[in-house]
This record gives sequence, structure tokens and C-alpha cells, in this order.
Amino acid sequence: MIKTILPALVLGLTAIASTALPAAPVHAEDQKPEQIHVRGSIVNYSGSALKVKTREGETVDVTLADGWKLASVANAAVTDIKPGDFVGIASLPSAGGGDGALEVLIFPPAMKGAGEGSYGWDLKPNSSMTNATVADAVKGVDGRTVTVSYHGKEKKIAIPDGTPVVTIAPATNDDLIPGAVVFIPAEKAASGPLAHQVLVGKNGVVPPM
Repeated sequence: MIKTILPALVLGLTAIASTALPAAPVHAEDQKPEQIHVRGSIVNYSGSALKVKTREGETVDVTLADGWKLASVANAAVTDIKPGDFVGIASLPSAGGGDGALEVLIFPPAMKGAGEGSYGWDLKPNSSMTNATVADAVKGVDGRTVTVSYHGKEKKIAIPDGTPVVTIAPATNDDLIPGAVVFIPAEKAASGPLAHQVLVGKNGVVPPM
């Protein structure tokens, strides 16, 4: 089951990358829909519709596209991050230089290379998302710092104590209960957000991205 979930999920997680880069002129009919992220808690789920109260306090109706996919997250630890792993790290610039992680997603091996790069993210103002391969993970005096590589570049990111570290896990429609926390990478449509994938929290673990 997880093999069918994961490739679809990463499309939404990485779609914002293309919007952050300069685009060549295209015909209107070739333009891709604008990507948006819905973060919040479920109010109601019914068939192909998911009502979500967003972190901003707004209630939105998300339409679930045909063939939409569902996954959850499970807790992991900083010590689970090994050289060669592929990770997605949301981070913010640190006052002393470099970046500090806001969250870390350890991708399963089958997803290595998906959405590789570093680009703007909307978890917090000025945050970025880096999907990259771990070059080394070491413990420093003030916590842990991971060095990641992507497209021939390297980036060092500090992982402060308490930073959420998760990996992808299976989920079923039974997990879409009122109050469950969701992260939904969606397309902006006239009728509201259109989602091809949903990431839902379960067992007390919430999607931190």
C-alpha cells in the first residue's frame, strides 16, 4: 500500500518548487494550477469532500480529486538520520548564520531524489524547504547539525532540541476524523482547494511541515 501512496504524496510536497523558480513564457492553456497548502484540523469528512479549519482560523472545503491518496506520519528521531538518507527539512535562517530546522521528514528509500532542491516554503515567513541527501550527521555542542547535498551543492542545517522528526506511514479513511490534523498540498481552483493527496496525523503525531 505504501508504495502507491508515497509517489503521489511527494508531488504536492514539491510542487511549490516550480513556482519559486523563474518560468519561461507559456501559453495560458499550458499553465499549471497555482499550488496552495492547507494546514489545520478536520471538521468533517464525507466522500470526496474534506472540511478543514485552517491554522488561520478559516474553514475551507477541500475537494478530493479522483484517485486521491492518503498517508500519515510517524515519529522518528534525530539519531535515525543516517548518511545517504533522503530528507525534507523546513528551516529558517539563524541569527548567527546558517539555517535552523523547523521540522525534518525522513523519506522512505523509494522516494530518494523526489523534489530535490532548496526553495521557498510557507510554514513560517522566510522559511525554506530543502529536499536533499544526507552527507553526514554529527552531534555538536549545541545540538545536532546535518550536512545535506543537492544538485552538487551542500547545506548545513542545525537541528535544535525538540525539532519534530517524522517519516511517512500508512493511513486509512478511518483516520479522517474530526479534530485530526492535516497537511494538504492542493491546487487552487475556482470551487476551492483541490487535493490529490492528504497527510493526516494519527497516534498523537501531526504533520509538522
